[in-house]
Amino acid sequence: MAVELTMVGMKVAVLRHSMSGQRAGFVVMGALVGLVLAAGTIFVAFSWPDLLPAVYAVWMLGWIFGPVFAGGGDETLRPEYFTLLGLRPRRLATGLLVAAFVGVAPVISLLALSGLAVFGVRQGVAAALVSLPALLLQLTMFVLLSRVAVALLGMALRSRVGAVGAGLTNGLILAFLGQIWVVFMALGQTAGVPPVVTAATRYLPSGWGTVAVEAAASADWPRVAAALGGMALLVVLLLAAWAALLTRRAGASRAATRGRRPIRATTASGAVLAKELRTWSRDLVRTHQLTFALAYGVSFAAAPLLVGWTGMLPWAGPVFVVMAAAMSANLYGTDGTALWLTLMTPGASDVRGRQHAWLLTVAPVALVLTVSLAVVTGGPWPMLLAVLLALLGGGAGLVPLVSVYGLIPGTDPHRRGGNPLRSTEEDGAVTGMVYAVLALAALTAAPAAIAAGLFGWAGVAVGALTGILCYRWFGLLAERRLLAKGPELLDTMRTGRRPAPKPGAGGRLPFEELPRHKQIIIGICFTVGAIPLFPQGLLAGYLKVSESPTRAWFLALYLPSWLQWPTIVFMVLLGVAIYTTGVVLSYRRKEPPTVSGDLSGELSGER
Repeated sequence: MAVELTMVGMKVAVLRHSMSGQRAGFVVMGALVGLVLAAGTIFVAFSWPDLLPAVYAVWMLGWIFGPVFAGGGDETLRPEYFTLLGLRPRRLATGLLVAAFVGVAPVISLLALSGLAVFGVRQGVAAALVSLPALLLQLTMFVLLSRVAVALLGMALRSRVGAVGAGLTNGLILAFLGQIWVVFMALGQTAGVPPVVTAATRYLPSGWGTVAVEAAASADWPRVAAALGGMALLVVLLLAAWAALLTRRAGASRAATRGRRPIRATTASGAVLAKELRTWSRDLVRTHQLTFALAYGVSFAAAPLLVGWTGMLPWAGPVFVVMAAAMSANLYGTDGTALWLTLMTPGASDVRGRQHAWLLTVAPVALVLTVSLAVVTGGPWPMLLAVLLALLGGGAGLVPLVSVYGLIPGTDPHRRGGNPLRSTEEDGAVTGMVYAVLALAALTAAPAAIAAGLFGWAGVAVGALTGILCYRWFGLLAERRLLAKGPELLDTMRTGRRPAPKPGAGGRLPFEELPRHKQIIIGICFTVGAIPLFPQGLLAGYLKVSESPTRAWFLALYLPSWLQWPTIVFMVLLGVAIYTTGVVLSYRRKEPPTVSGDLSGELSGER
């Protein structure tokens, strides 16, 4: 146990010294959200125990796919750190597994899994006793499934085929999780989880703990042994698989890319464009991001086909554009310290070149998707074209703008290690940036959508104008910022530290320098603001305008007709107000200039 205890001590020491500033704020916010979810799971164990397998299936999927959005998961202790110690793979994996239980996520999950104990106590003494090893085995399974999934994804991202396959799979699964209400409606249960879903989730590993407790309550001991034995066997197999994957991760070198024909651009701007297009085609992380956005857009729009509604299908293109903008928001950060190349070649219009490359990468796919699916479904053409044009310009403008104003230091591509998803150490900030760009990109299309809804084809002109303005203006702002603050941005990339603001100067304070309570409030604002703004406001308004019979969980559509529009407007204003509160709180007040002791003395002498 010496290795395991040493790694636990290392993990505790690292967490103790790193829990400050922005990281601590995100951990606190995540813990609060996790506690709410865990409390809800325990409530389900009390009230609807039949739903426990389905609820634990969601927890399992969160462990597996959460690291995709969270920058590769917990990498506090990396296998590469122990390469020179000569540990056997299984011992290294065991030590890392034990250390993995140190953290907020395992504690929150253990609290949620205590619902099994609650369920067992209500079934009797035998069931209560069986629930204890069941919940521990289930937690171990969750942790190992997460580690194996991240390791497999890291292996997949070593080849183009793997990166494309991983992006398509992740986008497909997460899109259907976002549209899970469609699956329920398709199964004829609009008021709750269909029985077939709860029955099917009992066969998943996440449901075996519930099966063991139920079997213990009915004294079906062979079934108890099968369920617990199955979980123990799966833990052993996952640990062996992880040990094998760790060996390949720690010892494998990244494959060299093939040589290609040299760039023959005749201008500096052309060279930037050619370099950026090659980066989009050769960086496997960008390949994964792009295919993820494409799979998410198509799957998200196609999911309502399960209930026979084709109205969402032509929106695959706009959804793809929004997701592509969000995934590539930290554009300069993912390049690492290569920013110095840009600073050493002023006048190359680096921002414009990156904007052109982003458009050439995203726009053709989005146009083909939108036009082809609109032909199949019959439109609505004015609304689609207006929103798409606005989103393309908005995305091309927002990506460099957000990247230079909210630059998140990233790892140089050749130093990403064995987990290519881990492109930065500030995973919480990246997640926040993704959600912020999702909201901002949607806002750029709002004027065009309103114009198209009110005036039809005239909205297309508004969308084109909005897109051009966003593209030109946001790009200009980004270029000015890059020229004015380029050395500071490069220093941030190199050291990970942001420059301190000048005393008394107004402006936005770095998140980590805000008081703890403000960090929490800002995090809550940016997390919950999307709920009233988008699903309860803008999307409900779209369904109202299109006279769709779908009401789903949109509050306004269940109210009397005369209250629907006021409620939609209120929700939009509420969402904007919540986001505004978060932005305003992140700005510090102007402090009055202080008078130094010497200057005070001089002033006293003058008197």
